[in-house]
Amino acid sequence: MTHQHPLTLVTPVKAGQQDNLNGLLMQMRKDVQAGRAEGFEQLGTIHYARWVLLEPKDADGQPESDVGWRLVFTSNFDGTAEEHLTGLSTRCADFTDRLYAWCEGYPEGTARTADSRKRYLSQWRVKESAFFVGAPGRTVSQIYQENELRNYVWNLIHTGDWKDRSAREIHKSLQSDALLKGGYQWAQHATRMPRVNWPGMVLLGLVLLALLPLIIIWILLLHFLYERTDEPLGLTPSQVSGGHVKQLEEYEDWGNQNQFTQVLFMKPGKMRLITLQALMIFARSLISFLFVNGKLMGIPTIHFARWVMVDNQKRMLFFSNFDGSWQQYLGDFIDKSGWGLTGIWSNTMKFPRTRFLLTGGAYDEEHFLAWSRYFQIPTAVWYCAYPHLSIKNIINNSYIRNELFQDLNEAGARKFLQRF
Repeated sequence: MTHQHPLTLVTPVKAGQQDNLNGLLMQMRKDVQAGRAEGFEQLGTIHYARWVLLEPKDADGQPESDVGWRLVFTSNFDGTAEEHLTGLSTRCADFTDRLYAWCEGYPEGTARTADSRKRYLSQWRVKESAFFVGAPGRTVSQIYQENELRNYVWNLIHTGDWKDRSAREIHKSLQSDALLKGGYQWAQHATRMPRVNWPGMVLLGLVLLALLPLIIIWILLLHFLYERTDEPLGLTPSQVSGGHVKQLEEYEDWGNQNQFTQVLFMKPGKMRLITLQALMIFARSLISFLFVNGKLMGIPTIHFARWVMVDNQKRMLFFSNFDGSWQQYLGDFIDKSGWGLTGIWSNTMKFPRTRFLLTGGAYDEEHFLAWSRYFQIPTAVWYCAYPHLSIKNIINNSYIRNELFQDLNEAGARKFLQRF
């Protein structure tokens, strides 16, 4: 199985050059929206990519002097990081040069080579705290191929005469046509579908059970020492700056998918950081063992998500690529995994008041939605390799591929036909 991986680069911008860089990013945004994908498609391995300009502001929106402007790049890609960085440094050298020329220390003129570009990008790589993949193991090319196969079979179903034919007979006919006429021999090799790692879940449960007394004491200390005096943002959605919301909405709902970028600020104290680190270990375990079939804590719309700590653990960056609208996305989070949201994000500043780590917080929907918008920042450029496909589509297409060339009974054939 080929694995998808994340890359996160946080690069300092030359002093005073943020406006020039932003102008270039806005032009790139227009190009991507017009279908000119700035070389991403040349690699054939990038699922999603984005650039974000990170402004030096604190949690109150005031300028900060300890950091400058940064250019943040994230991608979700097939293969190894070495191969990905090589591709960005060679086949994507044109836009890499144009963008990073505005960043500190980028090679000048003739010093720009594939190796020097790669070294430069590599030095700004930041490790992710947790990373979620909605459809593990599917490469970009596989997603394209399986969708093409699905469309081909769909057309056969809707143009054929199937009167008085059983589901099994229809399935056999579709199978024969796809193999002999469609040229889909490659689909005879079934793709591996991820499965829940139950031994891993049992082990995780045993570890949590053993640590339960310590966890309870820790949560009680957290509540009585910190949570009761935390200062929430206290705004409702209508009180968040209209100009800020308008800027965010300009790059939302262009299609069936959306992007979400947040910059959050850690609350002071070692206890908060230790709590977050422990929750990230828990999240990584659940992502690896349990959330392998397109759902993150029950939410079936997320393609990729990641949490990244920067600035010596003082800031948290959160990036997500998802199906549907912003309101629907956060509504799903509240309804299906409010405890998880609260556990992680309650360690950041101005989060709605939390009680005992896992209650309150995100369940205070009005203030949570306002908090989410307040700390969301505009994504300058966003690329998606398959904007027309939902995570459900991608997973369903893999099942279609696997079932098309199986010897199904009548019940199995009916289930297969219901996938269209």
